[in-house]
Amino acid sequence: MPEPTPTRVGVHSLDHFTLAVPDLAEAERFYAAFGLDVERREDRLLLRTAGRDQVWADVLDGTSKKLLSIRFGIYERDLAVIAARVADVRIENPDAASNAIWCRAPDGLPVEIAVAPKSSPDTKGSFDLPARFHEHRGAGPRSRNAIVRPRRLAHIALFTGGVPEALGFYGDRLGLRLSDRSGDDVAFLHGAHGSDHHLIALARSDGPGMHHCSWDVATVAEVGQGAMQMEAVGYTRGWGLGRHVLGSNYFHYVRDPWGSYSEYSADMDFIPATMDWPGADHPGEDSFYQWGPPPPEDFVRNYEIATA
Repeated sequence: MPEPTPTRVGVHSLDHFTLAVPDLAEAERFYAAFGLDVERREDRLLLRTAGRDQVWADVLDGTSKKLLSIRFGIYERDLAVIAARVADVRIENPDAASNAIWCRAPDGLPVEIAVAPKSSPDTKGSFDLPARFHEHRGAGPRSRNAIVRPRRLAHIALFTGGVPEALGFYGDRLGLRLSDRSGDDVAFLHGAHGSDHHLIALARSDGPGMHHCSWDVATVAEVGQGAMQMEAVGYTRGWGLGRHVLGSNYFHYVRDPWGSYSEYSADMDFIPATMDWPGADHPGEDSFYQWGPPPPEDFVRNYEIATA
């Protein structure tokens, strides 16, 4: 396990989320097509990425789509300090065998804080053009395309009824650091011990929910091929290919059957633990995307509220 950064206290990784959906079989089909390793266990799905044992998400059978909780990883050294910071918003630990801390975000979302190995990157992830097909051709035939398989959970974008209040919780209490924001509409936060430009994004809404989960891939070609991979099995709604401004990543979002998105993401900015990133407030036109097609009209609609 990497050593914690001296003088910095805060969560180091986004390790897990738990999501309820009304159709577990359809969720299994969607996430398997996306390129994740999906394990079925009675009333839930466990989501992993290729070659990793870590369970990034539990998907449960429910009456409607709802984000049930998120979990952050923390160094043991920081546990007592963060426990004191969240003392007034602690909730009962649902797993009596665990020594994790559970608390509530301002919108009521349960948040787990657990001592765990650092799963966020310690350096900027590899990013390159795919290898040439052979000496004279750069690209091979479509029939030879490999299945796109994400490397890890990159971040999660949360709807919140109040971005300033959420910043107070995730920043002041949990130790995440502001990367960039656009007024009270959206904010991006990174880990104190080094991480991608954001582990979580906060988007203004009328209440809590999950806008998207983002998954890291190695090349911009994989972003485009992932989109085609999903279209081939009927998941045609989404947004991309494009490039974000804040975070700089290339993206394609695939809309799931319940109105949220899974994102293929490549080449996000990395913020080292030793850097004091100059988080800034950006105008709306400079905070969304640098290039790409126009987003869908309902791209920022919170369907967890709409279907509640």
